[in-house]
Formats: sequence, structure tokens, C-alpha cells
Amino acid sequence: MSPYETHHHSAPHSHGHGHGPAAPVSRHLRKVIAAVLIPFAAAVAVGLVVLWPGGAPPHKPSGVGFDQPTETARVIKVAEVNCADVHAEQQPQPPSPTGQPPTGGAETGKHCQQATIEVTTGENKGRTFRTVVTPDALRHYTTGQEVVVTYSPKAPKDLQYSVSDVDRTLPMWLLAAIFAFAVVIVGRLRGVLALVALAASFVVLTLFILPAILQGSNPLVVAVVGGSAIMLIALYLCHGLTARTSVAVLGTLASLLLIGLLGSVFIGWALLTGNTDDTTGLVHGLYPDIEIRGLLLAGIIIGSLGVLDDVTVTQTAAVWELKEADPSAGWRKLYGAAMRIGRDHIASVVNTLVLAYAGAALPLLLLFSIAQSSVGTVASSEVVAEEIVRTLVGSIGLVAAVPLTTLLAALVVSADRKGSPDRTGLAAPASDDTGAGPAAVVGAGIGAASPAGGRPGRRGGRGKRRKQ
Repeated sequence: MSPYETHHHSAPHSHGHGHGPAAPVSRHLRKVIAAVLIPFAAAVAVGLVVLWPGGAPPHKPSGVGFDQPTETARVIKVAEVNCADVHAEQQPQPPSPTGQPPTGGAETGKHCQQATIEVTTGENKGRTFRTVVTPDALRHYTTGQEVVVTYSPKAPKDLQYSVSDVDRTLPMWLLAAIFAFAVVIVGRLRGVLALVALAASFVVLTLFILPAILQGSNPLVVAVVGGSAIMLIALYLCHGLTARTSVAVLGTLASLLLIGLLGSVFIGWALLTGNTDDTTGLVHGLYPDIEIRGLLLAGIIIGSLGVLDDVTVTQTAAVWELKEADPSAGWRKLYGAAMRIGRDHIASVVNTLVLAYAGAALPLLLLFSIAQSSVGTVASSEVVAEEIVRTLVGSIGLVAAVPLTTLLAALVVSADRKGSPDRTGLAAPASDDTGAGPAAVVGAGIGAASPAGGRPGRRGGRGKRRKQ
């Protein structure tokens, strides 16, 4: 390996996304890639315009569950009272979000907590009400604590407000700030771009995907269009408008199509309805036009997208780095070497995905354990079968993304080995695809060069970098 390569290239690893300049490809190959991706990007843009919802549809609040209007409030006083006395006053309390039973009916002699709450926002700002917390409740209140209250305008005046949750605004924003600081400090410019891409993803999710589904558009079509938009924005913004990124985009797209196909087949075959919890039932009750089964498939596609990006970018970067380390390697050798990296990636990513879904469904799994149900009974129940289909379909897409993306990258980076140098100057600038790096002559399409001819090209590449 030359001194230049020793200084500028590190060994590829399973999670490296290749921060150095990519070996350039010829103008002809860039045109081929553009001929595939430009129509795809145009179709995504048209889909965004056609399906753009213009906001969530209005509806009259039902006053049930999450559909209740909420306001912020503050605990202004906390006092201990006899539980029996509170029960005698017949002061009902709503169930807590953690599933605790309503307070009241406590044994004589026990002390309960009676908190006085003041509403701080809304049309009834300044109104106070009282709530009682039993000794065995998981949540207790302190004076000055901020809480979230629900408002039921049709209820009697004394029962219109009830505490639904605590206000977590400050810790959530602080955690987000720590996350952003860590990303920027470690990732520098790449970290900033990653945060911008993350913000763009939330914009697409909240302004397009969710409102479009609520408007009655097909959830699968909305997920494909919105997910594709997120993919294009995130990948090109974070990794540059390069052939290497374009290969990752193509690999991600192919894997998403496979996930969508498998998900559609097995959701229908397993007769999954997608209506497995109270939240889904409430959404369907408020918006009957929503196709709940399509919503399940849309969730699988969007949930797999982020991990797919990591896999495809890693594999593409590995192929490019291997090519720069060994310019004489053909596509078969590159594919074999990159797949050795990919197999490690598959093992870690699939395990991560399965554990993530298992962690989310842990309370449910505990209930089945308590009931001492057999494995077959648990797996065949719809609520668990839905998670199994979600996990396995997503994992199959991730596994398929590795060989698909690796093969595509190996073919692209090796396609122009027998050509001639690009005389138009496209191989000279030091950008990812149009710049001369240590493999500029090879990437531009030149055949095997003599040692004497290769070294000046590398010195020229370093000279270009110094000018920038």
C-alpha cells in the first residue's frame, strides 16, 4: 500500500459509512444511474403533490381516551387525608394511564394524598380542582409539579378536569439537546447534516404521512411515497449527491419493495386485521375510512427504513473502500470481501431489530407468561403474530439488502475498468464522484496502470486537496 493510501484509508468495518472521498465513476455510468433515479425521484415528488393532505381532517372531539382535549396545570397544594373520609365524600377519580384502578374505597386508618390542582391554560385558566391518590398508587404529586389534565366539557362542573399525566417537557427537551450536542461534537458537519435530515424526516411524517392517512388515502401508498421521500432526503443530505449514495438508494429501494411484497402476502395469509389494541380501535372509530390492515403494512415499511439505510450505506461504502485499497480487484473479489463484512452486519442488525420489537412488547409477553400459555398459543394469537410478522418481514428485507446492495456496488465500481481516462475534467475535482482521489484513474475507467504511471496520479490527487 502506498504512503497516500496508508495515510488516507482505514480498514473497512461493519458500521463504517465511508467518510473519505469515493472513487469516481465515469460520466456514462453516472448517466445510467441518473436515468434510473431521476424518474424515481420525479415519481416521488408527484406522489407528494397528489397525496398532499393539507393538514389533518377536523373532527368533533369524542371526549374518550386520547381524543380528550388537554391542558396544562400545576399542583398548588398537597395534603394528607384519611382514605375513609375521602371515600365517604364520594370523590371519584379517573383511572391512571398506568392502569391503576380508580381511587376510593380505602381501608380505615390509611392516609391518602389529596392534591389541589390549578389549571394554567385554556378557557378555564385559574380553575382549581382536587384529586386523590391512594398509598399504593405508582404516581404521587408534589407542590409546584406541572401536570397534564384532560377536559370533559359535558361532565358535571366538578368533574370536568382530571389529571392524565405529568408534564415532561423539560427533561425531554434537555435529553434532546444532549443528543444533538453529542451528535454534533462527534459527527461534526456530518452530525449537523444528520440532525437536519432527522428534522426533515419528522416534517414528512407529521405534515404528510400522518395527515394523508387520516384523510383516507391508502396507507401503503402513503408509506411508500413518504418513506421514499425520507430516504432520498436523508441519504443525499448526509452522504452527498454521489454515485456511491445513489447505489445505496437503489439497494434501499429494492429492499423496501421486497418488504412491502412480503408484508402484504403474509398479513393477508395470516388474516391479520391490525386492530389489536385500544388505540387502533379508537383511531378506527374516529376515522372509519382508514384501512387498518394497510396501516399495519405501512408501519412495517416505515419501521424498517431507518435500519435499511444503515445497511445499504455501510455495504456501499465498504465496496468503495475495498476498491480504493485494491484497484486491481474485480467485481467478484470485491463482492466476496464486502459480503464478509455484510455477514457480521446482518447478525448484529437482525438481533437488534428482534430485541427492539421484543422490548416494545415486553408487558404483553409478561401477561402470556403469567397465563402459562403454550408457545404455539402465544405465537398464533393475533397480537403476537402481528409482531412476529413485523419482525420477520423487516428482517428478511434487511438480510436481502446486504447481497443486493453489495452486488450492485461491486458492479458499478468495477464497470469502467477497461475504458479510457475521462478527458472532460470530470475526474479531476476532489469531490466524492467527480474528484480525483488515489483511485481517480482507475475509477475514471483506465485499465491497469504501470507503477510509474500510478504514483504521479496519486501525487496529483493530493495536490488538488491542498488547493481546497
